[in-house]
Amino acid sequence: MNNKYTAVIMQDGGWWLGWIEEIPGINCQEATHDELIESLKITLQEALAFNREAALLNAGTHYHEELIVL
Repeated sequence: MNNKYTAVIMQDGGWWLGWIEEIPGINCQEATHDELIESLKITLQEALAFNREAALLNAGTHYHEELIVL
């Protein structure tokens, strides 16, 4: 499983803004760089858990999982 993601980060005035490059919709804004990194980690973990739950719900009971590596 890929546990590495790329954060695109910039400072805009007094705020730090960040996006996770590989996952659309994962973006955060915080007052410090450290807070931004932590916020991005939490948001990414929540999004991955939500996406997994939605995929399993949509698959029903007769499915199997396969690892896909790029």
